[in-house]
Amino acid sequence: AANATNTVALWPGQLTSLVALRGDVRRDLLPAVAISSILGGVLGAEVLLHTTQRTFLALVPWLILGGTLLFGISGPVSKWLRRRANIAHDEQREVSVLPMALAMLPVTFYVGYFGAGSGFLMMTALALFGIDAMHELNAMKVVSVTLANLCAIITFIVRGAVVWRFCLVAMLAAAAGGYLGARFAKRLNGDTLRAVVVVTGCVVAGYFFWRQAQG
Repeated sequence: AANATNTVALWPGQLTSLVALRGDVRRDLLPAVAISSILGGVLGAEVLLHTTQRTFLALVPWLILGGTLLFGISGPVSKWLRRRANIAHDEQREVSVLPMALAMLPVTFYVGYFGAGSGFLMMTALALFGIDAMHELNAMKVVSVTLANLCAIITFIVRGAVVWRFCLVAMLAAAAGGYLGARFAKRLNGDTLRAVVVVTGCVVAGYFFWRQAQG
């Protein structure tokens, strides 16, 4: 219920990001991206709803730790992708649509199931199969994650997994936190901000590991 409610609460922010990035969306890739995102999002949400409470709680610290570590290494890898995009600036690679769609499926499944760190995984999958321009890469990542989460949200709502009294409060808090966080982040050095996020994620994961050991 917590994960389903969280997914619904954060989705409006993804939608507004998509609106802002609509000019960079590769419309020729939309059908393949949409199909993979819909299938993965629904399957991930269904598996989550059929995962027992005990199993999910056992997975939570590992999922948080995995997402944190992915975020930690995303800086160096993102710089590599930018250098790679600059090298390929004069010649755009042909996108391998079917392999790209297949590579996206496990990522969109993860989006529907839990989602932490999924944006970086999605950008990596898209870049490997031919999208070199960073703005297009980011826009297509937002398209996929937004669609996958929308399908997960519909699944959660139909199954009655969303706790609406908490969800509505979380929506307001997420909107305010997103705005204030973005303003604050602009004042911080990027490396400092990344370090703060990684340390926070490791502390939260450590707390859940400690709770498991106690329980």
